[in-house]
Amino acid sequence: MPPEIVLAFDTSAAQCAAALLLPDGTCLIREEAMAKGQAERLMPLLAELLAEAGLAWRDVTVIGVGTGPGNFTGVRISVAAARGLALSLGVPAIGVTRLEALAHGLPRPVTVIEDARRDEVYVQRFDAREIQPASISSIQGLFVDGLITGSGVALLGQIECPAAMPIVQAIAQIAALRREHDQPRPAPFYLRGADAAPPSDPPPVILDA
Repeated sequence: MPPEIVLAFDTSAAQCAAALLLPDGTCLIREEAMAKGQAERLMPLLAELLAEAGLAWRDVTVIGVGTGPGNFTGVRISVAAARGLALSLGVPAIGVTRLEALAHGLPRPVTVIEDARRDEVYVQRFDAREIQPASISSIQGLFVDGLITGSGVALLGQIECPAAMPIVQAIAQIAALRREHDQPRPAPFYLRGADAAPPSDPPPVILDA
């Protein structure tokens, strides 16, 4: 089997981030802060990252993608791009949640607590041999023992352990580890429905001619 070259990306937050994990363990990273425009910027950013490494699209053997939770539209941009690239390049696309990426490389057990807004947080505990299901919880009265990391820790007034590496690098490394096993197609990881709602106005009445 040829050496794995993992191209990973994430647009679940207010940025466009990409990582290229090479067979020798080197990881090239590009991160650009942006509140919007990820859909237009993502593919050129990936092409620039490949060019920096002297590689072409055909050299990529694995796609890693951040699946959220995060910005509803941003997550869908990345997942759609990952599926399209996987189909066109004939390589697997592997989804990695933001919570998994934040826990990657840290000692276990560790609990990831991410800000979900509305006075709520996403919570997931990672033990040495078991991963608890992710959930969404009110910050009122919530206290978590042990090692904790994530943007929601400050909301609880507790001390955060910094992530071991940039999230997009963790996505690339996890995708490389999962490459050995069959994986489902990437799909958005939502613990809460979209903020947007269909219009409540009744449909127009169609009159007979």
